[in-house]
Amino acid sequence: MHTAEASQTGPWKSAHATATITVQSSEARPWDQTVGPALMEIHLSETFSGDIEGASPVRAMQVAHGDHSARLVSMQRFSGKLGGRQGTFVLQGSEIVENGRIRATWFVVPGSGTGELAGLSGEGGFEGEFGKGSQGTLDYWFE
Repeated sequence: MHTAEASQTGPWKSAHATATITVQSSEARPWDQTVGPALMEIHLSETFSGDIEGASPVRAMQVAHGDHSARLVSMQRFSGKLGGRQGTFVLQGSEIVENGRIRATWFVVPGSGTGELAGLSGEGGFEGEFGKGSQGTLDYWFE
């Protein structure tokens, strides 16, 4: 991945966006519970407000431990505005749940931006209460 700084070899100039992410709906479906830990498929619907404004369906695969901790990998297609530009892009995430809280890192999947968000690259993450909402950030640039 490129750094989010302007460089001698590329025109990348980064911007920093923040958003409040609200979970509108959440459903966990058993995927494989033949032995522990259980594997679950998670379906979420989220809205973003702030510098990132829009909505996103999320699909995640979760390894759920008996102590209520979990590890997840996720994909989501955001649709809305980022920095005043309209379009869509895909975020790929890696999440850890412990003590009812979620911490995550994510990045924009290369080549996934559409509309005014074509050429988008970026990385960031979020933290918050698992299944309820969080505060997210995205450092982004256009290639």
